[in-house]
Amino acid sequence: MGDIIALVLPFFGLILIGYVSGRITRQPAEALGWLNFFVIYIALPSLFFKLVSRTPIEELTRIDFIAASLAATYTIFVLVFLIGRFVRGNSIPDCTIQALAGAYGNIGYMGPGLALLAFGEAAAVPVALVFCFENAAHFIAAPALMALAGGDDRPRSRVALDVVKKIAYHPFIIATAIGFLAAGLQFEPPLALQRLIDYLAQAAAPCALFAMGVTLALRPLKRIPAEIGYIVPIKLLLHPLLVYVVLGLVGNFDPLWIFTAVLLASLPTATNVFVIGQQYGVWQERASATILITTVLSVLSVSGLLYAITNGILPPDLFP
Repeated sequence: MGDIIALVLPFFGLILIGYVSGRITRQPAEALGWLNFFVIYIALPSLFFKLVSRTPIEELTRIDFIAASLAATYTIFVLVFLIGRFVRGNSIPDCTIQALAGAYGNIGYMGPGLALLAFGEAAAVPVALVFCFENAAHFIAAPALMALAGGDDRPRSRVALDVVKKIAYHPFIIATAIGFLAAGLQFEPPLALQRLIDYLAQAAAPCALFAMGVTLALRPLKRIPAEIGYIVPIKLLLHPLLVYVVLGLVGNFDPLWIFTAVLLASLPTATNVFVIGQQYGVWQERASATILITTVLSVLSVSGLLYAITNGILPPDLFP
């Protein structure tokens, strides 16, 4: 257990430092702009490029892994959506944000740093694959459902073009795509450039986690939604369990890939869920509350999961 504490304490400690800093200082939200820009457009893309470009190309084309992971995540999405729609009687736009809160984990800011700390650089490929394809799916699902509900008055062609742009221009996805190309061509950056990429990649996790903590502090808990009662256990417990079962059923995956996907699924609700809710004027305060609550509780759930993995309680061959 001491090893798990040593692993997660610095990780969640950075989020806590950011949160406390955001609460005790009087900096406006705009003051975080340049740090967010550095994290999103420079540091994390450098990390994704570095890890993917050093991976054999055959490992980057595991369609079976991508399909199984997406199937598990979107089963969760559909489940939360249906509960919101037919049990709670919420609108389609509300249900869409709720479904994202249950299925969209913080795989951008938290995922790479925690997975690499826990499993080493061998976790880089499953992290990149899960991130790219799940983000693309979320970027498609949200505007499509909002348009279906009439929450987006733009022409369908404009909505489709906007979705394509969000996917194609996302800096993480661009960096990963360039990494794919470099891996395929076996391109080795010059030493000076490689050192710069390494330096930027090392800054990615600390800066991202600090920025995440500040962001949470700037969105105080005002309204706790009733949906928290089922979204939190679904996101933190059922989602990783389902990913574990589905990948085990499909089989033929390296245990480290399975554990990496399960770890990513166990992460709290992504801050992007609030951003999407804000974009459409739907479920904003409650999305913020969900992000904060799942982040706090994930300290226990993620620690427990890592303990189960490292101590053999969670076997890699559920279906031998």
